[in-house]
Amino acid sequence: MKIDSLSILLLLGGIAVLDPVSGQSPSPSQPSAQHAERPTPPTREPNTPGYVTARELPDGSTPAPDADGNFILGPTHNVPPESSAQDTPKGTLMEFTMSSSDSKTYPGIARDANTFGTVDPSDPAKLVVTTSHPAPYLRRVTVYVPRQYVPGSVAPFIVGADGPDPLLFSALDTVIAQHKVPVMIAISIGNGSGDAQGSERGLEYDTMSGVYAEFVEKEVLPLVEARAHVKLTKDPDGRATMGGSSGGSCALIMAWYHPELYHRVLTYSGTFVNQQWPYNLQTPHGAWEFHEHLIPDSAARRLRIWMEVGDRDLLNPNLMRDNMHDWVLANEQMAKVLAAKGYHYQFVFARNAGHVDRAVKQQTLPEALQYIWQNYPSSASKN
Repeated sequence: MKIDSLSILLLLGGIAVLDPVSGQSPSPSQPSAQHAERPTPPTREPNTPGYVTARELPDGSTPAPDADGNFILGPTHNVPPESSAQDTPKGTLMEFTMSSSDSKTYPGIARDANTFGTVDPSDPAKLVVTTSHPAPYLRRVTVYVPRQYVPGSVAPFIVGADGPDPLLFSALDTVIAQHKVPVMIAISIGNGSGDAQGSERGLEYDTMSGVYAEFVEKEVLPLVEARAHVKLTKDPDGRATMGGSSGGSCALIMAWYHPELYHRVLTYSGTFVNQQWPYNLQTPHGAWEFHEHLIPDSAARRLRIWMEVGDRDLLNPNLMRDNMHDWVLANEQMAKVLAAKGYHYQFVFARNAGHVDRAVKQQTLPEALQYIWQNYPSSASKN
């Protein structure tokens, strides 16, 4: 189905459109003022003219973990058999909470329930939100420490959004035991609640700046080291970011604005669309700017990137009508500009897959972790 058929889809579906500015369903604490239904996204064909040329893989298989480029997964998404091995050493988990009252970076905001933004009459790509206000939050942080970690040693690590992330922890159990990735710490950080413009999560994940990475560096990592009794590397080659949806765009934002901190990025259904708020004149189209201007117009950074999108990923018919809210197109364009600039990247287009599809994540995460951790020692920590 072509994107032009969206108007037909809306007519057939009536006006039952979900949160008009969001990449995700409203949370129970922020119900929609409209019907809690979104027209089913059309199934996109990976060989659509204008999309990147990609290699079609046998159904059920994943790309080689050392292969750059574009790949198409078949419709069957099975869990790798080695992921369920009972004798795999399991890492330990510890959790703590962070209060907004203790944060110098994010004291907390929220958007009023049943409210969204309005389109700026002078710019259809700009959303005005007037119902966002200060609000407290509690944030959960879950730290995974592999069984193989040597106390007192300096370890590489991966920072994940929207934590906790049990799939990440179980995948690390497997690939660390197989010596396919380094013995690393995983830091799974919960968001500050809400979604999209005017929310704490939206402010953290969709803002095009280095602020969230600085928050993690100054406020989160010191607590992780103190409470989990681990030492984290300062070497950007030993640091990775990860996330899905807006957490995926956040993962790239962290590394893009602070490449001296992170060199490895892993994203599922990345929200590389126009969802930033407040408006920023330097990046007026939010994360859409990555493939529109930032990557094409900048010297290549030393980043290794893994990306995934599903054939039924989001196509958000929001009130902005800015043509910058198609998740499949955004990720396709990301692959195109990364290739043009000579980046090491792997892009996976998954058939029979929705937004941040759980089955696809279970199938691909072990391979994705191996891809982003290429060229880093797998059997020893690094200072």
